[in-house]
Amino acid sequence: MPSYTVTVATGSQWFAGTDDYVYITLVGTEGCSERTLLDKPLYNDFERGAIDSYDVKVGEHLGDIVLVKIEKKKYWMQDDWYCRYVTIKTPCGDYVEFPCFRWLVDDKEVVLRDGRAFLPQDDKTSIVKQHRQKELDQRRKTYRWKEWQPGFPLSIDANKHRDLPRDIQFDSEKGVDFILNYSKAIENLCVNSFMNMFQSSWSDFADFEKIFVRIKNTISEYVMEHWKEDFMFGYQFLNGCNPVLICKCTKLPDKFPVTNEMVSVSLERDLTLEQEIKAGNIFIADYDMLEGINANPTDPYTQQYLAAPMCLLYKNLRNKILPIAIQLGQDPDENPIFLPTDGQYDWLLAKIWVRSADFQHHQNVTHLLRTHLMTEVFGIAMFRQLPAVHPAFKLLIPHIRFTIAINTKAREQLICECGIFDKANATGGGGHIQLVQKAMKTLTFRSFCFPDMIKSRGMDSTEELPTYFYRDDGYKVWEATKSFVSDVIHIYYTSDERVQEDEEIQAFVKDVCSFGMQDFDHCEFPKSLKTRDELIEYLTVIIFTASSQHAAVNFGQYDWCSWIPNAPSTMRKPPPKEKGQVDVKMIIESLPDRGRSSWHLGAVWALSQYQENELYLGMYPDEHFIEKPVKDAMGKFRKELAEITRSIKRRNEEKKLPYYNMSPDKIPNSVAV
Repeated sequence: MPSYTVTVATGSQWFAGTDDYVYITLVGTEGCSERTLLDKPLYNDFERGAIDSYDVKVGEHLGDIVLVKIEKKKYWMQDDWYCRYVTIKTPCGDYVEFPCFRWLVDDKEVVLRDGRAFLPQDDKTSIVKQHRQKELDQRRKTYRWKEWQPGFPLSIDANKHRDLPRDIQFDSEKGVDFILNYSKAIENLCVNSFMNMFQSSWSDFADFEKIFVRIKNTISEYVMEHWKEDFMFGYQFLNGCNPVLICKCTKLPDKFPVTNEMVSVSLERDLTLEQEIKAGNIFIADYDMLEGINANPTDPYTQQYLAAPMCLLYKNLRNKILPIAIQLGQDPDENPIFLPTDGQYDWLLAKIWVRSADFQHHQNVTHLLRTHLMTEVFGIAMFRQLPAVHPAFKLLIPHIRFTIAINTKAREQLICECGIFDKANATGGGGHIQLVQKAMKTLTFRSFCFPDMIKSRGMDSTEELPTYFYRDDGYKVWEATKSFVSDVIHIYYTSDERVQEDEEIQAFVKDVCSFGMQDFDHCEFPKSLKTRDELIEYLTVIIFTASSQHAAVNFGQYDWCSWIPNAPSTMRKPPPKEKGQVDVKMIIESLPDRGRSSWHLGAVWALSQYQENELYLGMYPDEHFIEKPVKDAMGKFRKELAEITRSIKRRNEEKKLPYYNMSPDKIPNSVAV
């Protein structure tokens, strides 16, 4: 009687094991086994982290094993189980791997195919075609689109984290509880005594040090010491938390009427302002997206304010980017142009207003919309349109890990009405909704292609801007990621026609555009893909956005935003309309009070923390792919990333302001915080 050896691996995360009954059925090309209970006498099967083996006897040889059915039935009380994989040793001594990496919940079953990746057109037998279609039919019922706010990208149809499918929930919901984590951060930072002191102003700039955790030789300490200086202000446009807004200025906008007379004292090359513009030495940051956004109205005792400033920047002879003119609104008739030659407090407050506007743009547009929400769109479409056997699913799944869960938790606690975001942010209380809606009207697919995004802002020349490390490191990681994706895609798609014939990948792309992005024409998301190059770029966008871009704009938040005057989350007085009226008292009364400062500090601390057991770019411990060519491609990818990491480390040596937010060893695979 033939015997098959079945090896089952249980996950190592908390509560992965089970005491329930587990049954297996082997489905081969020539027959099926009996439904067999996997149980060893006097042995605790399927414990957390265990690898258990069992013999399954059959009456006759089953042929090639094409499917494995696993069922879990209640023993005493419902007990979820996480199965990593199943390996079958045939009577001939061959091994067949069946990746699972799924939770079995209640009295449910999963049916697995072996670990080889197949395009839909390569499935020839009815049994695997039916399995493929059944999996997608079930997924589409489970992963449903929902509009959380009008004008937003669509999100998952779940109001709370516990409503999500078990496979995409966090292992422990407690670990991602925003209220708990922010409270812990506030306590750990020893600022809990200030967290309820709303309406209570600080006495002076030095007073902010009461909540500042001074750690020697860190970026945060350097920012605290140099935040007032123009070079520090300009540097952040290149390598701070929001290095995506600065553009080369080719023509001064009419709404920002800066004259040569105003700024000539700041120019170092004996050129006029117009000549400096032609020479490529003038840059601009325009926060027009904040125009018309309502400031946070949730505290009746504290009026809060927003501004939509413009800032003109100059590259001096030492290649430093320095501010030379600031207008704190879009209407020049109502807003004076502040200059470095104005009174020191006029100029300082003008820069503080720009930094506050930058914080709002960063949190809502650069961070929330362009990494979190967009990655969720790709993730939902992936689950709905790509079965587990599809190579694109296997490629993308590590980069979607926990993203839908963290976004759902954010909608539940952070950015919801009366959520944590309202406590300290000028765009709380609905302004953040308006801002994302407005940003959606100018969002395009091409802006997610890193080289295109850099070039569209005129920031692509390394000679003109040799210290734009976000760009330089981003180029390297983008190219390494694209090369890896290309290696994998060329294994399965031998021609462009293979892409066109792949109904599932076409449905995936269409689902993103037609549902996730609600068919907004201006977004120009593709509705189909015709070539391998188009597919490679599309998948590179997803992986890069979920990993590298998110890391670049997320994990530096404590570095750059923990010194409150450098990144005020709200302002309590309106921007000045006249020069010569600003003093230290006015600035302090404009900056966040003690309570909002404490909540802000807790937020940027919590958001800057890496997850326990973080998986960084190139780390793929869950072997969804089993084919050697793909594993070779992964090895090559890791080597390229390691070399990029080394080159960044060499560059950062001796730098007072090292840039490491795009270093591969600090880039998590997915958006999970």
